[in-house]
Amino acid sequence: MLEDIKKRALHRASILEGQLRGVTRMIENEDYCMDIITQSRAIQKSLESLNRLLLENHMRTHVTHMFEQGGDEREQAVDELLKAFDFDRK
Repeated sequence: MLEDIKKRALHRASILEGQLRGVTRMIENEDYCMDIITQSRAIQKSLESLNRLLLENHMRTHVTHMFEQGGDEREQAVDELLKAFDFDRK
Protein backbone atom coordinates (compact mmCIF):
# COMPACT_ATOMS: atom_id res chain seq x y z
CA MET A 1 0.00 0.00 0.00
CA LEU A 2 1.18 3.52 -0.71
CA GLU A 3 2.22 5.04 2.61
CA ASP A 4 0.13 8.22 2.31
CA ILE A 5 -3.01 6.32 1.36
CA LYS A 6 -2.41 3.75 4.10
CA LYS A 7 -2.14 6.51 6.70
CA ARG A 8 -5.33 8.19 5.48
CA ALA A 9 -7.20 4.87 5.24
CA LEU A 10 -6.25 3.91 8.80
CA HIS A 11 -7.40 7.33 10.02
CA ARG A 12 -10.76 6.92 8.28
CA ALA A 13 -11.13 3.38 9.64
CA SER A 14 -10.55 4.71 13.17
CA ILE A 15 -13.21 7.37 12.64
CA LEU A 16 -15.62 4.70 11.36
CA GLU A 17 -14.93 2.56 14.40
CA GLY A 18 -15.87 5.45 16.68
CA GLN A 19 -18.97 6.25 14.64
CA LEU A 20 -20.16 2.63 14.88
CA ARG A 21 -19.63 2.58 18.64
CA GLY A 22 -21.64 5.79 18.84
CA VAL A 23 -24.55 4.32 16.87
CA THR A 24 -24.50 1.24 19.09
CA ARG A 25 -24.81 3.46 22.17
CA MET A 26 -27.60 5.44 20.52
CA ILE A 27 -29.55 2.23 19.84
CA GLU A 28 -28.95 0.94 23.37
CA ASN A 29 -30.13 4.27 24.77
CA GLU A 30 -33.14 4.23 22.43
CA ASP A 31 -32.27 7.63 21.02
CA TYR A 32 -34.56 9.33 18.54
CA CYS A 33 -34.73 7.24 15.35
CA MET A 34 -33.96 10.15 13.04
CA ASP A 35 -30.80 10.93 15.01
CA ILE A 36 -29.66 7.32 14.64
CA ILE A 37 -30.45 7.39 10.92
CA THR A 38 -28.46 10.60 10.54
CA GLN A 39 -25.47 8.95 12.15
CA SER A 40 -25.93 5.80 10.08
CA ARG A 41 -25.91 7.89 6.89
CA ALA A 42 -22.71 9.59 8.06
CA ILE A 43 -21.15 6.14 8.45
CA GLN A 44 -22.19 5.25 4.90
CA LYS A 45 -20.48 8.39 3.60
CA SER A 46 -17.37 7.59 5.62
CA LEU A 47 -17.33 4.07 4.15
CA GLU A 48 -17.62 5.51 0.64
CA SER A 49 -14.67 7.76 1.40
CA LEU A 50 -12.63 4.79 2.65
CA ASN A 51 -13.56 2.78 -0.44
CA ARG A 52 -12.39 5.62 -2.69
CA LEU A 53 -9.00 5.61 -0.96
CA LEU A 54 -8.68 1.84 -1.26
CA LEU A 55 -9.67 1.94 -4.92
CA GLU A 56 -7.18 4.74 -5.56
CA ASN A 57 -4.42 2.66 -3.99
CA HIS A 58 -5.43 -0.40 -6.01
CA MET A 59 -5.40 1.57 -9.24
CA ARG A 60 -2.06 3.27 -8.54
CA THR A 61 -0.36 0.02 -7.62
CA HIS A 62 -1.89 -3.25 -8.77
CA VAL A 63 -3.95 -2.07 -11.75
CA THR A 64 -1.07 -0.05 -13.18
CA HIS A 65 1.18 -3.10 -12.98
CA MET A 66 -1.47 -5.41 -14.42
CA PHE A 67 -2.08 -3.11 -17.39
CA GLU A 68 1.66 -2.96 -18.06
CA GLN A 69 1.79 -6.78 -18.07
CA GLY A 70 -1.03 -6.96 -20.61
CA GLY A 71 -2.86 -10.11 -21.65
CA ASP A 72 -4.71 -12.03 -18.94
CA GLU A 73 -3.47 -9.71 -16.19
CA ARG A 74 -4.89 -6.72 -18.03
CA GLU A 75 -8.23 -8.51 -18.37
CA GLN A 76 -8.19 -9.36 -14.67
CA ALA A 77 -7.60 -5.68 -13.86
CA VAL A 78 -10.57 -4.68 -16.03
CA ASP A 79 -12.74 -7.31 -14.32
CA GLU A 80 -11.69 -6.07 -10.86
CA LEU A 81 -12.48 -2.46 -11.73
CA LEU A 82 -15.88 -3.45 -13.10
CA LYS A 83 -16.53 -5.42 -9.92
CA ALA A 84 -15.50 -2.43 -7.78
CA PHE A 85 -18.26 -0.44 -9.46
CA ASP A 86 -20.76 -3.32 -9.42
CA PHE A 87 -20.51 -3.69 -13.21
CA ASP A 88 -19.49 -7.36 -13.26
CA ARG A 89 -19.13 -8.85 -16.70
CA LYS A 90 -21.84 -11.39 -17.37
